[in-house]
Amino acid sequence: MTIFEGKGICDAVAMGRISVIRKQKKEIERKNITDIKNETERFENAKNEVLSELETVREKAVSKVGEEGAAIFEIHKMMIEDEDYNDFILNMIKDEKVSAEYAVFSASKKFSELFSSMENAYMKSRAADIKEISERLINHLSGENENIIDGEQVIICAKDLSPGETILLDKEKILSFVTAKGSLNSHTAILAKSMNIPAVVNVGDEFLSLIKNGDYAIADGFSGKFILNPDVETISYYEKKVDEYKEKNNLLLSLKGKESKTIDGRRIDVFANIGNAESIKEVKESDADGIGLFRSEFIFLGRDDFPSEEEQFFVYKKIAEEMNGEKVIIRTLDIGADKQADYFGISDEENPALGLRGIRLCLSRKDVFKIQLRALYRASEYGNINIMFPMITSEKEVDEILSLCEDVREELKKEGIPFDEKTELGIMIETPAAAIISDDLSKKVSFFSIGTNDLIQYTLACDRQNLSVEKFCDTHHKAVLKLIEMTIKNAHKNGVWVGICGELAADISLTETFIKMGVDELSVSPPYVLKLRERIRNIDLSK
Repeated sequence: MTIFEGKGICDAVAMGRISVIRKQKKEIERKNITDIKNETERFENAKNEVLSELETVREKAVSKVGEEGAAIFEIHKMMIEDEDYNDFILNMIKDEKVSAEYAVFSASKKFSELFSSMENAYMKSRAADIKEISERLINHLSGENENIIDGEQVIICAKDLSPGETILLDKEKILSFVTAKGSLNSHTAILAKSMNIPAVVNVGDEFLSLIKNGDYAIADGFSGKFILNPDVETISYYEKKVDEYKEKNNLLLSLKGKESKTIDGRRIDVFANIGNAESIKEVKESDADGIGLFRSEFIFLGRDDFPSEEEQFFVYKKIAEEMNGEKVIIRTLDIGADKQADYFGISDEENPALGLRGIRLCLSRKDVFKIQLRALYRASEYGNINIMFPMITSEKEVDEILSLCEDVREELKKEGIPFDEKTELGIMIETPAAAIISDDLSKKVSFFSIGTNDLIQYTLACDRQNLSVEKFCDTHHKAVLKLIEMTIKNAHKNGVWVGICGELAADISLTETFIKMGVDELSVSPPYVLKLRERIRNIDLSK
């Protein structure tokens, strides 16, 4: 039995077999072979496996984002069967007597460079597709694709997982994930909470050399322990802990259908934060009053090209309809910092958290931004959609946003496309600048949502991804609380309601403080909705 100490995410425990994700190295070593026939057959078998895999992925994508959104996988299937691509690989194996892995790697390099050199934007974007299909082939050839154990839920283990990789995880097959790297404040950690996946991060690189597929392990999201090959006594202890956790959750279920109201009668809306349309199931199961934060950027992650207006419209419409008139607050694209999509072409930045991200990127790429606004307004016809803009620092930004929204509304009217003209527009307060000028900003919008994760980062000058400064990141710092209180006071003065959608919203040690400040809404990951409701119902402000 080996115990690794890390940081626990999501108060739960997972027990089961592990599946290791070892990301393919960028460079494949040249390896000479003698059996050309065998190597050719290996390549053909891997190709057929990838084609089957792509069809499965395409079918899943159709159910999530429609035929148009899933079209990229049809393109990948066509590319993997391309005659020139295949001939190059087979000829290398035959003529140069190299391994199939090296031949595929060489083909990837040659054809991606060819596409990248083209002037046509569409053809340029195919370079990323060539790299992806080649990586799939290499993974199958090397056996790295055999991560998920068939028919069994697993604990995913990896060096690290990006937000894009996390959102693509098939939740039905995953008990937990454990990573060598990562911090409690990363977007990946936040996603783990919203997906209700117990996780342990920052367990150290050593564990990667000791784990292998099929090992039995325990991931303790409470303490942050990852226990590899536990003994019988440890397994018995955690089985009891899992039963206790289930019992506590069952008690919380009695709060379904009840109001989130303090003993003295103050009602607080308790909403849910989610990152994809599939999480609506968890929102409904949690009995949340609405969706306080839909992270639209995850429609853009884990793919090779921009989602179309129709694809986005399909997702937003689905959410609006399934929420049956309950409030749905959709945050516009917040790409940047630790949420990267290569096809945006964002240059490497020394300080990405202070760089081109959030509304700055949207206002720099108005073509992309207007497509999203059109999709959002079109979807507003099907439910109670509210639009929220991230990373605001000035009135000028808000004025520019409002002007673009007006342009989109006029376009839709001219085209005869219906939308809800009463759609509310709000902004996130997650920079000290926005909090300080919240009096002026509140005269321009309908609501505020305070993003405490970034507000803490920027107020305390602590990079949320930097583990070495984590101990200096005081989430209850007076400066942060004063900025929150100032924001709520200024908003209410101008008739604007205020919510909190950052991680502090789920911190029940601050719930009474926030209610005393006058907050109107708290939005948390679905698993925390009933816990927060329980806390609110035990507060008596009259005392």
